[in-house]
Amino acid sequence: MNVTVKKDNASAVTMQVEGRVDTTTAPELENEIKNVMTDADKVSLDCEKLVYISSAGLRVLLSAHKAMAKKGGTFEVCKVSDDIMEIFEITGFSRILNIK
Repeated sequence: MNVTVKKDNASAVTMQVEGRVDTTTAPELENEIKNVMTDADKVSLDCEKLVYISSAGLRVLLSAHKAMAKKGGTFEVCKVSDDIMEIFEITGFSRILNIK
C-alpha cells in the first residue's frame, strides 16, 4: 500500500491510497490519517487506485469519519471503484461514510 498526501489549502488535505488496505497495512493508513487530521478541517481519501479493503481498513475509515465529525470537520471518500463500492454497500458503510 502507498499513501500520497497533498495539501489542497491550509485546512484541506487529499490522501490517495494505492493498493491493498488489510490487517498488515491498515495501521500505516491509520497513522497517516491521524497525522493529517490534526491540522485539517477536511480530509478526502482518494480511492481510485485502491484495489482491496478488509474489515481492518473499514475500521480505520470509520474511526477517521468519527474523529473528524467530533472536531467539526469532514472526512470523505472519493473516486471509489465499483468493487470497493460493493464492499461499502455490503457492509453498510455506504450509508455511514461521506462518499463522493
